Amino acid sequence: MKERVVITGLGIVCPLGNDVATMWKRIGNCESGMDYTTIFDASGFPTKFCAEVKNYDFAKYTKNPELHKDGNRHSKFAIGAAAQACRQAKIDIETENPKDGIDRRRMGIYLGAGEGSVDNENFFNAIVQGWDDAAAKMDWIKWAAEAFGKMQPVRELEQEPNMPAAHVSMFTGARGPVRSCLTACAASTQAVGEAFKMLQLGQADVMIAGGAHCMIHPLGVTGFNRLTALSTRNDSPTTASRPFTASRDGFVIGEGASLVILETLESAKKRGVEILAEVIGYGGSNDAFRVTDMHEEARGAVQAIEAALKDAKLTYKDIDYVSTHGTSTAENDKIETFALKKVFKEEAKNIPASSVKSMMGHLIGAAGAAELITCVLAIRDGILPPTINLNDPDPNLDLDYVPNKPRKAQVDIALKESFGFGGQNSVVIIKRYKN
Repeated sequence: MKERVVITGLGIVCPLGNDVATMWKRIGNCESGMDYTTIFDASGFPTKFCAEVKNYDFAKYTKNPELHKDGNRHSKFAIGAAAQACRQAKIDIETENPKDGIDRRRMGIYLGAGEGSVDNENFFNAIVQGWDDAAAKMDWIKWAAEAFGKMQPVRELEQEPNMPAAHVSMFTGARGPVRSCLTACAASTQAVGEAFKMLQLGQADVMIAGGAHCMIHPLGVTGFNRLTALSTRNDSPTTASRPFTASRDGFVIGEGASLVILETLESAKKRGVEILAEVIGYGGSNDAFRVTDMHEEARGAVQAIEAALKDAKLTYKDIDYVSTHGTSTAENDKIETFALKKVFKEEAKNIPASSVKSMMGHLIGAAGAAELITCVLAIRDGILPPTINLNDPDPNLDLDYVPNKPRKAQVDIALKESFGFGGQNSVVIIKRYKN
């Protein structure tokens, strides 16, 4: 018999705030987390704005900042999100003798985390400084050795995608299965879904799941600009992310970390912690099509949604709300809408389906879990997050995207979908917890 799996903690560090309450309040106020880029000088780039995390200090969340000081930006975000989620779930952190009733050998981590920003600055400076002498002497080997020698080994190690999970493991003492995946924009939804499956099968009692990512650096922005995936609406950053509109011109890149505490119902009841929602279904697929494009008939997206519904033992008529991937790119919004119509049939126009990326930006590997958190809050508060900037609807996209303001609604079952570069598709379904 499969274990029931529940959510007992939420944590987020994102462009709308460095805690769940602030993020949710700003969503309710229809605020934007986007502005001109300050992390690096983007004045020469086609896109000069992004969705940055502001006023964040990871040291406020840990008694041992020295242990994590070399962590990349996304690892430090993960520390803050983990601290919040653990606090809500009554999980002890940074202690050799936890009193929370959790066997750390049965506590794991699954994060969808991207690569960190490479320590390029020292390397590039060394290249520039040594180039003339090397060119004059033709001493290329010595020049390269000196350039690479100025890079910091620890910083190079910290760019690995598994490092956020490693830092969260040190922070919480989790010694069970610790895994990471890098499936682009679907990563944290996949992480939550697969952690859910591990708990169902009895492989752990508690899993910290979600994502952490930061691609707001010259290499990341250059790559997405070359793909023409980013909005270039430099005259109005706050309205640049406009999913499902006729004037959408690309997504707004963001950053952050979003984590949830998943545990078996037996564990949660035994520890006496509040249950926020129950996870009931997960589906995954790949388009097997192109690296940068979704299949035009949405075959991968449809397959993942239908797999999640089957896993949850539901039909499309049971879903009260869909948290869309909703990137604000021409292709995604069109094909995602097509997928929803294909799955939900005659009910498609009656099921609200909104995109918080219109306010939060696209957190890449951390996006799905961040948006799943808003689903938990929608169930809790009976409020649907809106899709803002939806002032000129695309006439070909005609679903209920909850335009421009939050809406009161009874939400008992919510579906979160994420679609990533490479054709990755992941869908998680949660519901209001009932005994």
